[in-house]
Amino acid sequence: MITYDPATVPHSQMHGILLSGVAPRPIAFVASRSPQGDVNLAPFSFFNAFASKPPVVAIGPAVSVRSGKVKDTWRNILDTGECTISAVTHGMLHQMNLAAAEYPHGTDEFVKAGLTKANAETVGVPYVAESPFAMECRFIQNIELFRDEGGNGNIMLLRVHRIHVKESILTDGKIDPRKMDLVARMGYHWYARVTPDVCFELPQPGEKLGIGFDALPESIRTSPILTSNDRGMLASVLSMPPREETFATVQSNADSIEHELIARNPRSALDAALRMGKTDIWTLHRIARAFLQLGDVGSAWQTLYLAHPDVAP
Repeated sequence: MITYDPATVPHSQMHGILLSGVAPRPIAFVASRSPQGDVNLAPFSFFNAFASKPPVVAIGPAVSVRSGKVKDTWRNILDTGECTISAVTHGMLHQMNLAAAEYPHGTDEFVKAGLTKANAETVGVPYVAESPFAMECRFIQNIELFRDEGGNGNIMLLRVHRIHVKESILTDGKIDPRKMDLVARMGYHWYARVTPDVCFELPQPGEKLGIGFDALPESIRTSPILTSNDRGMLASVLSMPPREETFATVQSNADSIEHELIARNPRSALDAALRMGKTDIWTLHRIARAFLQLGDVGSAWQTLYLAHPDVAP
């Protein structure tokens, strides 16, 4: 593993390294207005949410290292105390890129990028009408980061006063990430697109406590077949399930372990193993892993019990 010391790495290199590792990052399309009335629109990937009661988000408008210029967004929010933030979707990707260009002070990036202004309710700054998710924000606090060391960063805290959501991205009254088509910033010139096939659900444990890795039997914890994610699923049960004596009963005429695993049929693969008498430890671990890939933790545990008769639930 390569280790970097920020104190000795040139800023341009450190910027790329940091933002490649801290990724993907959501992109905020921040609109602001100068005291003279000029509207500005700029994308920020130094952006996230930090509280929900009351809603608080933050952006990081940095001072340019090359020119020493401060961003219009930063200056406008400090001067007027308000802004809007709109989510960036894949459908406005190149418009976002246009708005990121360093136009002269006073340029309206809504016009340059061909985006539509939607009137806000609580602030005097429009949001992006094409965006499915937008927030009206007021300034809370700006934190300058390490100016005494030549630092160029800021953390600007903003309180959310209104949120606008298009009904087209809702499923059963909730925002559905599969419908938003968001883009996210990676390192260097890389971006990511949040398509339906990359979205998945993972229920949070809440107050229910899994048994943990340390409670897994050593033969399972050290398996060369099971991955860390596999073991994590096994360790998430509230207690090791009891053995099901009937689980080892053959239920089908399957006769090929490999064909059934390729077809993602772990139950049939197990039947084939039982019928053929091929119940060695690692074959059963492979079948258990196939169950886990389908989210069937219970069957995975029962398969592992067959591999390790000495394991006591």
